[in-house]
Amino acid sequence: MAENKAENKIELKSVSELLGMKFFIPSYQRGYRWTEQQVKDLLEDIWDFSKKKKQEYVFYCLQPLVVKRKNEDVLNSIKAATSIEEVEILLKGSWEVIDGQQRLTTLFIILSVLEEKSLYSIEYETRNDSKDFLKNIDESKKNENIDYYHIYQSKQTISSWFNNDEEKKAKFKNILLNSVKFIWYESVDEDPIKVFTRLNIGKISLTNAELIKALFLNRSNFGENDSEHLKLRQQEIASEWDKIEYTLQNDEFWLFLHEKGYDRPTRIDFIFDLICEQKPLGTFDNIGTDDYKTFRYFYEYFKSDSSNIEDCWKEVKKYFQTFKEWFDDLELYHYIGYLVEYKHSISGLVSEWHSSKDKDSFVSFLKAEIKKKIKGCPALDFQYKEDGSDKGKCKPILLFQNIQTIINQNKNNLSNEDYKLGVFYKFPFHLYKLENWDVEHINSNTTNDEEDADIQKEWLLNVYLSADDDTQKIIRSFFESSEDEKGKLFEKVKQIIPQNEEWTSAEKNRIWNYTLLDSSTNRSYGNAIFPGKRRVIIGKDKGLSIAIPKISKDGKLQLGEEQKAKSSFVPPCTKQVFMKYYSATMSDANYWTKIDSDGYLKDIDDCIKKLEE
Repeated sequence: MAENKAENKIELKSVSELLGMKFFIPSYQRGYRWTEQQVKDLLEDIWDFSKKKKQEYVFYCLQPLVVKRKNEDVLNSIKAATSIEEVEILLKGSWEVIDGQQRLTTLFIILSVLEEKSLYSIEYETRNDSKDFLKNIDESKKNENIDYYHIYQSKQTISSWFNNDEEKKAKFKNILLNSVKFIWYESVDEDPIKVFTRLNIGKISLTNAELIKALFLNRSNFGENDSEHLKLRQQEIASEWDKIEYTLQNDEFWLFLHEKGYDRPTRIDFIFDLICEQKPLGTFDNIGTDDYKTFRYFYEYFKSDSSNIEDCWKEVKKYFQTFKEWFDDLELYHYIGYLVEYKHSISGLVSEWHSSKDKDSFVSFLKAEIKKKIKGCPALDFQYKEDGSDKGKCKPILLFQNIQTIINQNKNNLSNEDYKLGVFYKFPFHLYKLENWDVEHINSNTTNDEEDADIQKEWLLNVYLSADDDTQKIIRSFFESSEDEKGKLFEKVKQIIPQNEEWTSAEKNRIWNYTLLDSSTNRSYGNAIFPGKRRVIIGKDKGLSIAIPKISKDGKLQLGEEQKAKSSFVPPCTKQVFMKYYSATMSDANYWTKIDSDGYLKDIDDCIKKLEE
C-alpha cells in the first residue's frame, strides 16, 4: 500500500481548538449555500444536546471536516513573528478545506453573533473579499453576490433564534466551544480535488470504515520505534483490510448475510458496527448514537490505556473469519442463510456462535430457531382458501424444503466414494434475493370447462408442447380448420392424450399443490396447464424466456420466439416438481396428479423431520 494512505490522520477537535486556525476554501468548491432550515436544525440539535448533557466528557459530534495542510514556510514566518500569540497561530497552520466548509462557515457566523473575539479565519480563493464580508456582515452588500446573500440570511436566522437572550447565548457559547467537536480528518499527500469529487460530486461521505482505517494506520497507535518494521506492519494490515473488503463485495458472500439494498460504499463497516454493538474491546460511554458512533467507539478505544492495535485487529479478523467459516460450511451456510432471510439478527447469531461449546451445539441452536419459524406456518394438511389468497403462509416451508434438499444432496455427495466433495452446490441466496417470490399453484386453480371453445384452444396450446409429432400435426390442423371440423379434431386429441383426474377446489388449495415461483415468471404463464408451465420453467432454467403458444388474429398457431430471460434462477424444488421428481413411477406428463402431490408432500415432511436429527 502506498505510504500516503498510511499517513492520513484523524482525531476529534473541539470548536475551541479551531480558534486561531486559518482555513482556505479552494475554487473547486461552490460558495456558501446553507438554507435557513439547515441553520435552524444545527442550532436546535446543539441546544437539545445542551439540555441533555450531564457529564463533562459527553460531547456533540459534527460530521467530518476533511482538510489538507497547505505548504508554507512556517519556520521563517515564526522567526519574523512579533508576539507569542502570532507564533501560536502560525503553529496551528493553514488548512485547505476539502469537505465541511458549509458547517465550518455556519459555526463561524454563530460565533460572530455570540461575540467570540478569538475566531478562526476563512479565506475563499474564488472571492477574496468574502473573508472581509464574513468578518463584517453588512446588510447593504448582501445582494452583491449569492454568497453574501446566504451568509447574511444565516446571520439573520441565528440572531432571531437567540432573540437577544443573553443567558441562552452564554450557555450556548460554552457548549459550542467546549462540547461540540469535529471529526478532524487530515488528508496527507492525496489529491484534494479527487477527494472532494468523491465526497461531494459523488455524494459519498466518509464512512466509519474510512475513519477507522485512519486510526488503524496512525503511527502513534503502533508503539514501534523501528520505522521500517512499522511501515511493513501498516502495509500488512492495509492488505488484509482490502482482502476482507474484497470478499464482502462478492454478492454471493454478502447476500448470504444481508438483504439487498445495503447502500454504504464500503461493506467492512458492517463488521465494525457489530463490534461497536457487542463491545468486545470494552465499554465506552461517550460515543453517542449518531451515524458516526462506530468510529467514536474505536477512537475511544485507541485513547484508552488498554488499547493494543494487534488485539484490536485480531478482533476484526475474528468476526470476518466467523462469517467465512459459516459461508464455507454446508449446514451453517444454509441454515444461517435461511434465518437471515426471515430477519434473524446477525448479532444474535454471532453471540450464540461465540458462546456455543462446539459446532454441533450451534447447529442444534440453528435448527431450533428454524423449527420456531416452521411451527408458525400452517400444518402440512392445512386447508387454504379457495381463491388461494392465503397461500403465501406456507412460503417459509417451501423455502426450507429447497434448503434442506440441497443439504441432503451435498451430504450424499460427501459419502460417495467417487466424489467425496465439499459443498457441491449451494442455494444461491444472492439470486433468490434479487427476485420477488410467489407461492403458485402447480395444478391451475382455474376450473376449465373443455366444452368452451376458448378453453379447448388453451388446452390444446398447452398440450402441444409435450405432444409427439403426429399429435402436434393434428393440433395445428385444429387451428387451421373450420368450426365444424374443430370439434372432431379436439376429441381426437383427447383420445390420444390421457385425461387428468378431477381435483376438488379443496385439494387444489393445499401445500402439495404449491411451489415457489418468481413473480415475473408467475405472471408470464398465468393459468396455463401443467405442460405449459413446465415449458416456461425449462426455458427459464436455460436462461430463456419461452412464451406459451398463442393464436394469431387470423386463428393460426404462433409458437413465439425464444428470448433471453431477465434471470435464470429456478429453485431446485420448483424444477423437480415439473420434472415429476417426487413420483415413484412416471405418471402422466401432461398433468400434476394426486400421486405426484403425495410424493411431493412426503418430501416436504421428510425435509422438516431433518430438523429433529
